[in-house]
Amino acid sequence: MYFFTKGLVILIGSVAISLGINLFLTPYQILDGGVVGIALILHYLYNLKIGLMIIIISIPIFIISWYKYRAYFYNSIHGLLASSLSIDLLKSVRNFIQVDALYSAIFGGVLMGFGVGLMLRFQTSTGGTDLIAQFLSEKTGVNVGILIFIIDSIVIVVGGLLLSTSTLWLSIITILVVGITTSIMTSRV
Repeated sequence: MYFFTKGLVILIGSVAISLGINLFLTPYQILDGGVVGIALILHYLYNLKIGLMIIIISIPIFIISWYKYRAYFYNSIHGLLASSLSIDLLKSVRNFIQVDALYSAIFGGVLMGFGVGLMLRFQTSTGGTDLIAQFLSEKTGVNVGILIFIIDSIVIVVGGLLLSTSTLWLSIITILVVGITTSIMTSRV
C-alpha cells in the first residue's frame, strides 16, 4: 500500500506541476524559481524542452545526493523523472484556457505549490532546488517553503533581467504563491 500511495502522490504532484507550467506560466513567459526557472529561461530564449532541461540541470544535484544523501536521491529521482516527463508530454495543453496574466501567475503558483508540497509531505520531491531546500531545512530547521522562496528569488531576478520587466513582476507573484502554497501543504496540522 505504501508504494501505491507514494506512486499516486508522485503522479498527482507531477501533473499539478505540469499543468501549472503549461497552462499558466508558459503563455506569458512567467518563471518559477530554481531548476524549473532555469529550464523555463532556456525554453523562452532557445525553445529547448522544459522537462529535458530540468533533468540535465538536475544531474549535478543528484550526483551529490547519491554520495551524501542517498535517501534523498531515492526519494526524489522518481519525482524528477515523472514531473519532467509530464511537463513535456502535457505541452499540448498550453492553449486550452486563457486567463489574464496576473491570474495565470496566481493559478500557476497554486498548482505548482500544491504539487511540490504534496510530494514533500510524502518525503519525495522533484529534486532540483526543492531537494537542496530539503537538505537545508533538515540542517537548519527553516521551513522548506521559505528556503524554496529564497532560492527561487535569485533565479527570478536573473530571468527578469534576461527576459522582461513583465516576466519579473509576474514571476515574483508566482513564487510568492508557490512558497505560500508549499508552506501550507507541508505544515503539520
